[in-house]
Amino acid sequence: MIALRLAGRELRTLFAAPLPWLLLALGQVVGAWWFLTLVERFRGQYQAVLQQTNSPLGVTDLVVAPFFGSYVLLGVLLLAAALLAMRLLAEERRSGSLRLLFAAPLAVTEIVLGKYLAALAYLLVFLAGWLFMPLGLLAGTELDLGRLAAAALALGLVAAAMASVALFASSLVAQPAVAVVLTAGVLLALLGLDTALGSGDPVIAYLAVLPHYEGLVQGRVVSTDALYFLLLTAGFLGFTIRRLDGLRWHGTGV
Repeated sequence: MIALRLAGRELRTLFAAPLPWLLLALGQVVGAWWFLTLVERFRGQYQAVLQQTNSPLGVTDLVVAPFFGSYVLLGVLLLAAALLAMRLLAEERRSGSLRLLFAAPLAVTEIVLGKYLAALAYLLVFLAGWLFMPLGLLAGTELDLGRLAAAALALGLVAAAMASVALFASSLVAQPAVAVVLTAGVLLALLGLDTALGSGDPVIAYLAVLPHYEGLVQGRVVSTDALYFLLLTAGFLGFTIRRLDGLRWHGTGV
């Protein structure tokens, strides 16, 4: 498939630069710090109390769920997606290399899917490192693997949506720095939409990312939450295809 070959080429180019490696290192350091903080809090503050009260709460409730449900991981993922926007299309527009893609016998849909799959694959590397951290607890305690799988699904769906937003933002401008700011702005708006407006409107609540994400992290896997992320991702990919179609129709890559 042509889109997969484009994605492979994009990934090789991406990992040839130092910034993606630095971002991966930063993501794992921040994730490890937050995870170990929660583990230490559990051991020092919660474990004895839970044993004395015979509480049904455990590591999954007090370590795993807060780990994946915090703004820490979402913030790092947002930063990675925003910085990816520099490379996806904005840099190619700035350098003029997007014209070469337009001149090749490739459909715009194939270009968009290739770029998107590369961005998504990179973000999923972040998630893989974070998912291995809770799995390490299996050596000394029990985990609710169903809830862990739901949290992994939630992060994967958020990463898919963020990658599509980054790609669309990168298609709008020819300045990589502007693409970063635009991506961060759109993602912050989607993450904080319901909280910022505080209207209680069911439509606003549905459009906001966090209610859907938090439900999945807590183990409430419902089709409407998964469908929300799929529609969000497909929508931004559709916007990107229309944008590149317009650029190709007007014979410009800038």
